[in-house]
Amino acid sequence: MPPRTVLTERQKRLGSELRRIRTSAGMSAEYAAGLLGVDRGKISNMESGVRGISAERLRTLACNCGCTDERYTDALVAMAEKQERGWWEEYRGTLPPGMLDIAELEWHAKRLLTIQTVHVPGLFHTEDYARAVCSAFLPPLSRLEVELRVNHRIERQRVLNEEIARPYVGYVHEAALRMHFGGPKAARAQLDYLCAQSEREHITVRVIPVECGIFPGAGQAMLYAEGVVPQLDTVQLDSAHGPEFTHAEAQLAKYRAHLDWMTENALTPEESRDFIHAVARQL
Repeated sequence: MPPRTVLTERQKRLGSELRRIRTSAGMSAEYAAGLLGVDRGKISNMESGVRGISAERLRTLACNCGCTDERYTDALVAMAEKQERGWWEEYRGTLPPGMLDIAELEWHAKRLLTIQTVHVPGLFHTEDYARAVCSAFLPPLSRLEVELRVNHRIERQRVLNEEIARPYVGYVHEAALRMHFGGPKAARAQLDYLCAQSEREHITVRVIPVECGIFPGAGQAMLYAEGVVPQLDTVQLDSAHGPEFTHAEAQLAKYRAHLDWMTENALTPEESRDFIHAVARQL
């Protein structure tokens, strides 16, 4: 397979899993190269995501490294195989790559869980609300750049539509509900839309009221994407310079603990809908 000039987060993740399989078995890169019939440099490129790997070679590596988890191996093979072009690829070259990586991560996840403290979850943004959020950049974005980001954010909602209907759990802090992005009218329409979406069977929205006081990860937005197998779980965090992705087990454990805290302390889905409606009526 020829080397790639543009790497996606998903391709990098496959490479890191290949490295983990090899190093966990104590296998040297030289030995792996001989096993797969390639030169040493190609092993490094496979493990960095620069080069792809065939399903046959991947299974050979997994077998010789003592990887007996067939579901995990099958999931890696699915990542390695050429897939249909995702809708997000239409934005490549016009939006930052990290935004496309988020869409791809959501699309391939088994379940999505988010925590939002400043604005409502991006997968439920209305156009007016999304436009207000996407306009709050320094230095300011051009009108075209704002509209591209709005369109991309709205298209991300495909993952929750009936064709995909990805199970989703979102924790939203009361502060986010009270932010008037786009003005009171846009904010109320946004809250009404969020409530309507929360009534769908595969979508759960729970509110963290201010009465809870301090909470873990305060101020940090987080997406926890469950992989088709637990080994492929991924956390995505927002930052001023773009999205950050992590899948180190220690980090995953920390953010799972954050979600457990939310489960214990957030309002129930029914209480949350009543709460959101009450906030909307005040606008």
